[in-house]
Amino acid sequence: MVKKERYKEKFMFQELKNKKVLFITTKNLDYLRNTQELRLLREQAAQVSVIGVKDKSYPLRLIKVFFKLLFTSCKKYDVVFVGFAPQLIVPFWSFKFKRSELYIDFFISMYDTLCFDRKKFSPDSFAGKRLLNIDKKTLRQADKIICDTKAHGNYFAQELGAHPEKLQVLYLEADKSIYYPRHGEKPQEARGKFTVLYFGSVLPLQGIEVVLEAMNRLKDDPNFCFYFIGPIGQDIQKPQGKNIHYRHWLSQDELAQYIDFSDLCLAGHFNAEIQKAKRTIPGKAYLYHAVGKPMILGENLANHELFSEQEKGIYFVEMGSGEKLAEKIKKIANIGR
Repeated sequence: MVKKERYKEKFMFQELKNKKVLFITTKNLDYLRNTQELRLLREQAAQVSVIGVKDKSYPLRLIKVFFKLLFTSCKKYDVVFVGFAPQLIVPFWSFKFKRSELYIDFFISMYDTLCFDRKKFSPDSFAGKRLLNIDKKTLRQADKIICDTKAHGNYFAQELGAHPEKLQVLYLEADKSIYYPRHGEKPQEARGKFTVLYFGSVLPLQGIEVVLEAMNRLKDDPNFCFYFIGPIGQDIQKPQGKNIHYRHWLSQDELAQYIDFSDLCLAGHFNAEIQKAKRTIPGKAYLYHAVGKPMILGENLANHELFSEQEKGIYFVEMGSGEKLAEKIKKIANIGR
């Protein structure tokens, strides 16, 4: 079982019982975190109004959200809840929220993500310092700060000055109308083989090079079938073999089917150099768990907040090593035979 701390989320949202809430997000409305928070808000609040749009273009979404905010009176709301990326809303619009409690979902630090995760800016550069100031200002203005793990919350408190008493953890949750055990049949190419799945958006902290190295080490073993789902660039060398199959991307329903017929799913994160990878639980882990699939997680504090090897089908591996990951996959496959 997932550890009980996960269920504190419903206690937290009881604070909003019978209140009028304005929910604001710059992320697409069907984004997993948005749908989860809106569901929980609607279970408790007396009224939930939403400012958000469905456009695929992020700049266009941001412009439309700003336009709607310009003509929205926030005085009638007890709580303003800013979802994904409050750094794009709070520093510019906080004057409209003065009569309401301000809740923010500080899902990511822009400073951490752009300076240390994706390395777009140096922390000491003008842009890096500006990002740090925006993060700190956003956290300072909030009355309640929602984060995705305790480890991430500790980072926000220690490095960005978030007040510890404002922090509350809300773990992600899979959409169970899509991700559930289906017991479907494997494709012809995977039948009779131990099928291993990985999917991801190929962000640096995910450590896809570790996954690809593990696949390369096992590519000649006819007992395995690997599926890698994600947009791998041409600059990345992909191992090739009869038992390795690549898919650029899939719809959520198709992805759920692939997860369902797999014997083992790789969750991660596997990058050992980026500290953020050790403070966050990969979103795919929640999907795998909802479908009831065995999975391999990176050995870190964040993953241990919810998952334990005492639970059937949960395995941990040293981060940063394709060799260790390949060994773990082989060991699990042998256990299953």
